[in-house]
Amino acid sequence: MNSLMSGCGAENGLISVDQALDLILQHTQVLATERLELNQALNRYLAQDVYAAINLPLFSQSAVDGYALCAQSVIEPHSEFELIGEIRAGQQDELQLKAGQAVRIFTGAKIPFGTTTVARQEIVKLIDSGKIAIVENLHAHADIRNAGEEITTGQLLASKGQQLSVGAIASLSMAGIHSVEVVRYPKVAVVITGDEVASSIEDFAAGKIFDANAPLIQAWFQNAGQQVEIFHVADSEDAVKALIQQLSDSYDVVLSTGGVSVGDYDFIRPVALDLGFEQLFWKVKQKPGKPMFFAELTRNDCSRCYLLGLPGNPAAVYVGMQIYTATLLNVLQGQKQRPDWFSAVLSHDLKNDSRERFLRMSAHFDQSVLKVKSLSKQQSHMLSNLVQANCLVRIPAGQSLLEGDIVQGLFIH
Repeated sequence: MNSLMSGCGAENGLISVDQALDLILQHTQVLATERLELNQALNRYLAQDVYAAINLPLFSQSAVDGYALCAQSVIEPHSEFELIGEIRAGQQDELQLKAGQAVRIFTGAKIPFGTTTVARQEIVKLIDSGKIAIVENLHAHADIRNAGEEITTGQLLASKGQQLSVGAIASLSMAGIHSVEVVRYPKVAVVITGDEVASSIEDFAAGKIFDANAPLIQAWFQNAGQQVEIFHVADSEDAVKALIQQLSDSYDVVLSTGGVSVGDYDFIRPVALDLGFEQLFWKVKQKPGKPMFFAELTRNDCSRCYLLGLPGNPAAVYVGMQIYTATLLNVLQGQKQRPDWFSAVLSHDLKNDSRERFLRMSAHFDQSVLKVKSLSKQQSHMLSNLVQANCLVRIPAGQSLLEGDIVQGLFIH
């Protein structure tokens, strides 16, 4: 058998969840990069460090609506100044102040040469059309934003591997960055197997079930800001082989549901091996989702296609998406990280069998303590409790847990 499974401490052909994640981390290669306009780069991962192109602020500017003054270090009440003009934000006029002079100025406007301080309009009295008086003490450099006080040209703004949030995009844009080099999104194809699956009302008939997996997966990718293409295939070895061969030529990831166990119509794994995929693992010691399959194909140009075969039961697909698909996509984009587990207090006793179990639960705060509570209907073919669930909780294999024990969870959206 073309497999790395036996070298991973597998027990009875099964590997642990952490061993499966290790194999994804070890064998998945980061994708190539591309340059995008900043307004197209939300949630993308930077492929290189980003440095400021300009000072921020670019020039010294007023922090308030008021008056720019040229005066002594301290201005006493009733001091008068000659008003010689006005500067609006964005105005290009190059006024120059001399001692005893002032200009009307607005927030964000460039302060004129010779300015020693800015008086906010609330402490200024207009004497006549040509003079103003200051009604309070005023120190030098008040309400002036100095050029480069936040960011200087060449300063590191964002590091390689950082995901671009809404705030990061705004910050980079202000610092003169208009495009960035990012790791490209993985190109993902989803293969839904099963003659019993009806993808529409028109296809529904006796013996059929409505397809939950395709909507689940599509919504999951939409939530991550990515697109996928969905393919339905009949339970025919020839049809499965033809489709997998076609998709493996042009997609980075082929994500399948069903067809990975040992049934007479489970063709994903044997077809993948026949097409030259190298099996990295098959069967994980977990519930739901034991017959998980992961393999890679090295193409003639040395690029790779990864096949992640999820079981067909919807709850197993959901767990597989949250844990394994998320990890695979993160690594492809340069993020070698495991799921971001949180710790919480268990609200009730729990028993588990020999496999690690992932339970759909409800997390809530009780007097500042994060607690989790299991929901009913946890079988792998059931999904109805996902309406109430907001996390998956890991229950270690072969352990009985008591109310108050600490468990690991993963928030889901």
